[in-house]
Amino acid sequence: MNRRSCLAPVMVLTLTAVLAGCKQEREPPPPPRPALTMLVEPSAALDMVFSGAIQPQVQTPVGFRVVGRMISRPVNAGDRVEKGESLAAIDPLSLEMAARAATANLASARAQFDNAASTETRQAALLEKKTTSQAAFDNAEQERAAARANMEQAEANLAKAREQLSYAVLKADYSGVVTAIDAEVGQTVSPGQPILAIAEPTRRDAVIDAPGNDIDALQVGQTFDVSLQIDPARTVKGAVREIAPEADAVTRTRRVKIALDNPPQSFRIGATIFARAVTGADDMIRIPDSSLLRVGDKAQVFVVDPSSSKVELRDVEIAPDRTPKRWIVRAGLKAGERIVTAGVHRLTAGESVRIYGSEAP
Repeated sequence: MNRRSCLAPVMVLTLTAVLAGCKQEREPPPPPRPALTMLVEPSAALDMVFSGAIQPQVQTPVGFRVVGRMISRPVNAGDRVEKGESLAAIDPLSLEMAARAATANLASARAQFDNAASTETRQAALLEKKTTSQAAFDNAEQERAAARANMEQAEANLAKAREQLSYAVLKADYSGVVTAIDAEVGQTVSPGQPILAIAEPTRRDAVIDAPGNDIDALQVGQTFDVSLQIDPARTVKGAVREIAPEADAVTRTRRVKIALDNPPQSFRIGATIFARAVTGADDMIRIPDSSLLRVGDKAQVFVVDPSSSKVELRDVEIAPDRTPKRWIVRAGLKAGERIVTAGVHRLTAGESVRIYGSEAP
């Protein structure tokens, strides 16, 4: 075989390999992927306004402890009452008769005791003279003890009857304002049935109903500016003192009670108000839903390295924001860092990106 013809295939293969190597060396790296990003900055922790009403912190329904027909109720809704003042009364006739019967029973029991005590004294004197038996003296002593027990029982029954008679008049346990009337004169009321309600007026709450998204951003101690709807210029400070643990079955809102700090008289019970959340020093970082990459129970974001323009995948702790498709970052990001806000499902950790536009935080 011709030597030249044998070397030809080898030279062709060698030349092909050389050309392929040159092509690989000359092929430029893939361009950075365009990425829409944003600088994360803290924003107002809360920017919420709710409507609600002024309610007392302490409000007590009061009622009689005994059954009877109500014959008077000198107070009405809105009246101010003092501690010990009469609020209502029931017909005391049956209670007075019970007290009289208890008094008579006590008088009878005392007479029986006096008689038994005298008999015991006589039997003791006769026993000393040996003119009566020990059994007769023991019997007299037992009768005296039984008569004493009956007398003590009668005394207790009289005290109970007098106490029951005192329940015929309903009195205020503390000074306050009558906020509700639940029974009218002439009505027969049962023990414990609410007759009216009294509110302690010095401590007042602004009560609002907040939806679930807002509740996640609230906490006990959160400050509010509360103003009257009829006079927005009148504003007082308040702080959340109670958040209902369960949502209302119909509205799916949760009740929030804001304790007012020295409210003026114009903030009357029942007045409608606006409550605006006051931003605290710990402002929150908010990011759009499109920047999140979810892997199981984890939430992650791509953080752009400013020196290399490469992205780093980082775990973050988030909570729902009141604005739809927004999330509050509780941990994992710092102010001033840049994150990718679109196309995160097509990125990989360590990939270079080119910042394309920017989104406001």
